Amino acid sequence: MTGTLELTPETAERTGERVRALVDQINGVVLGQDEVVTQMLVTLFAGGHALLEGVPGTAKTLAIQCIACSLDASFSRVQFTPDLMPTDVTGVNIFNEGTRGFDFHPGPVFADIVLADEINRAPAKTQASLLEALQERQVTVDGTSHPLSRVFTVFASQNPIEYEGTYPLPEAALDRFALKIVIGYPDEDAEVGILDRYSDGFDAAETESFGVTPIMGEAELFELRRLVRAVRVEPEIRQYVVALVRRTREDPSLLLGASPRAAVALFRTSQAHALLMGRDYVVPDDVKELAIPVLRHRVILSPEAEVEGMRTDARVESAIASVPAPK
Repeated sequence: MTGTLELTPETAERTGERVRALVDQINGVVLGQDEVVTQMLVTLFAGGHALLEGVPGTAKTLAIQCIACSLDASFSRVQFTPDLMPTDVTGVNIFNEGTRGFDFHPGPVFADIVLADEINRAPAKTQASLLEALQERQVTVDGTSHPLSRVFTVFASQNPIEYEGTYPLPEAALDRFALKIVIGYPDEDAEVGILDRYSDGFDAAETESFGVTPIMGEAELFELRRLVRAVRVEPEIRQYVVALVRRTREDPSLLLGASPRAAVALFRTSQAHALLMGRDYVVPDDVKELAIPVLRHRVILSPEAEVEGMRTDARVESAIASVPAPK
């Protein structure tokens, strides 16, 4: 993506209103997960990818389907299993008897929004088939590169409870996800609301029952991503982002701190969050809002810290508390 659009305060405010209409529509279907929906859309607008972690039945797939329907975007789901092959994801060349040549048959990764369901159930070789797509938005099959959608976004899910028969994602793969979004249970009122919706005819297996309409198309989403890059980030805010990331590398409780790619992800997602709020500039609260989901999967606890029961979220919170925010 090259170049940015001019962003005025008025344009930012209008864009924020349009985006919040999208947020409200999705929150009307995915009840009790407002923060999750916001983080997913921030990922989408920033041009990144997200790893969703939550127990089964917490509306991960439903949220992704609602986003795709609200954006009038193509959607595909890949169920990751131990016997899934890389070509099942990327596609394969098949010999054409008529032309005496090979035709490329694209895999499910060729969609605007892709759900990589239970990504940690596939072996490393299949997981690695997504690395090029996540970083370069293309796949290479038999030496030929095939471009993906210009708004290509992956939402990968994993279950935090079941570890038998799983293959943990390596650091190189985790680092390519802009956010790791942790999905918990909705509150009691939201659960009652879920049953009320089912009583009124809602069915998570039938997209027609969602009651959502496209609010923006693929072209508008692409332009919105360009607007995100035009959101102003003052030098002191950029310094703050770097200071937060570097603080994780100085934490003795962490075996591995966050990478420079983490700083870029925090920078971009802060811009997206600011635009979602209707602003043409980033404030420290944008950075603080995204710091934990951007950094939690990029740091590794030391063995001693694990034994003591520390959590990566707590170490990121410690970094936020210890780095003075610009005024």
